[in-house]
Amino acid sequence: MTTPVAAKAPAPVGSLTPTLRQLWYRTRWFLAAAAVLLIVGLLIAGLGDSTAYPSLDPRSAAPDGAKATAQLLRAQGITVDTTADADQLSAPAGADTVVLPLPDLLTDDQLRAVAAAGHRRLVLISPDSTALDLLAPGVHTADTADLPLTITSASAAPQCDLPEAQRAGSAELGGRLYRVDSDSTATGAEVTGCYPREGYPALARTSTGQDTEVIVVGSGRFLTNQRLAHDGNAALALGLLGSQPRLTWYLPDYQALPASDGTPQKSFTDLIPDGWRWAALQLAVATVLAALWRARRLGPVVSEQLPVVVRAAETTEGRARLYHRAKARDRAADALRHAARHRLAPVLGVPLGTGEPDGTALLAALGDRLAGNREPGELRGLLYGPPPTDDAALLRLADDLDALERQVRQP
Repeated sequence: MTTPVAAKAPAPVGSLTPTLRQLWYRTRWFLAAAAVLLIVGLLIAGLGDSTAYPSLDPRSAAPDGAKATAQLLRAQGITVDTTADADQLSAPAGADTVVLPLPDLLTDDQLRAVAAAGHRRLVLISPDSTALDLLAPGVHTADTADLPLTITSASAAPQCDLPEAQRAGSAELGGRLYRVDSDSTATGAEVTGCYPREGYPALARTSTGQDTEVIVVGSGRFLTNQRLAHDGNAALALGLLGSQPRLTWYLPDYQALPASDGTPQKSFTDLIPDGWRWAALQLAVATVLAALWRARRLGPVVSEQLPVVVRAAETTEGRARLYHRAKARDRAADALRHAARHRLAPVLGVPLGTGEPDGTALLAALGDRLAGNREPGELRGLLYGPPPTDDAALLRLADDLDALERQVRQP
């Protein structure tokens, strides 16, 4: 239906800037996709709290965390504080308990400062020989050829006279095993070993010259949320950690493990083999050369004839289909009227001027040519009227313009 109309229409006159409605129809799906991505990102940021705590962290509610132990101590009226600053452990203290998970992460100077601070009780979880030498006299690691470095925690009887162990009874101990000096006069401290596994205690009690009681445990599994309710784990945890009114739980920096031989830790780049570095350098050079090669200038733009000539009728029909799909009846009507005015003006002797004939002169010339066969209002509405409201009105307008041109040319 639109093909004969569009065949008479040249390029439309006026601004081709899209309206707000057209922009909305073109971009609404992109905006919807962006809104969905934004909502999903907000949900991930708000609900996907991926805060991860290490094992035996009193803030962690994970199975290997120790939040239940901290809550149990607080319920008994004990103040539980956490700190990640090792320097705070060396401050002079009164009636308090300090928990040190993996004390070997501290430097020798920090360990000596902790020993000199005068804490009432130190609880060392899985210490190695360095921390034992500085903080726990009379306790040593059980280094034997037939004994693994650590063993799995399992229920064991205390088999010692330590009051906390006697009240707790059987508990799950394991991890590192230790060896205690049988002669207490050699170290000046009374050393007690409890919960033997494989013939070696998994828990030991000793003291330092600063009247600090030191508790050494090979593993903190009995303190975790997952195992606290088994055997006498909860009672042992309360006994070892709740003897003083205040507890300070050190949060170690697991990235700062010092080297055992005193050499500095290697960074990630130090661990990359040299061959990989040379390969990365060669790839970088090859990438730069390829970019320079592909970015070279190819000279000025050369114009050439199109291999195919498209007929004007096909272009007009294609534009008519686009107008029909976009429901741009106003643009199509303007194009038809503009073309009709340009064809009628030379026939009637009306100058085009700057590209558009004078409307008053054109209507007056039409009235004279048609000699009263058309009303002036009809001619004005036909050439300068409002846009059609539907496709049928657009077709009638095209037919009326054709009839007017035939009538003018053949009065």
